Amino acid sequence: MGLPAIAAAAAIGGGVMGFKGNQAAAKAAKQTAEFNAQVAENEAVILRRRKVDEEANLRGQSARLVATANVATAASGIQMSGSALQAAEDSYFNTEMDALKIQYAGDIEETAKASEAALARATGRARASSLRMASYQSLLAGGSQAASIMS
Repeated sequence: MGLPAIAAAAAIGGGVMGFKGNQAAAKAAKQTAEFNAQVAENEAVILRRRKVDEEANLRGQSARLVATANVATAASGIQMSGSALQAAEDSYFNTEMDALKIQYAGDIEETAKASEAALARATGRARASSLRMASYQSLLAGGSQAASIMS
């Protein structure tokens, strides 16, 4: 085997090694992106649960406050009408408004995490595609070098 044949084989070998390396990197990029997307999705679940707990705590505190006010009103002998009833209604409606704000904040956080997951997957696909393209370029470069050496 002559020197040009050895050089051509080395060029082809280098191209194949570059191809395999970039293919492996493409697979790793896709797997990393999927992992990051799943982390974001898991964070969305945790955030949603936190908001549900926050809303439940708000409702519980509000119910205790209204119950305490009702007991105090009843103990004083005042009927639940007029300003006492209006105060209870205000507490109820304020609680509902605060609960809606918590739900809305939870929706925003969940949407942000879903977008983060989608972006991680899209970025991973783009990176993997780029690396696959580089792997084909490596094969072509190795073949081109080998052809140049042999001619």
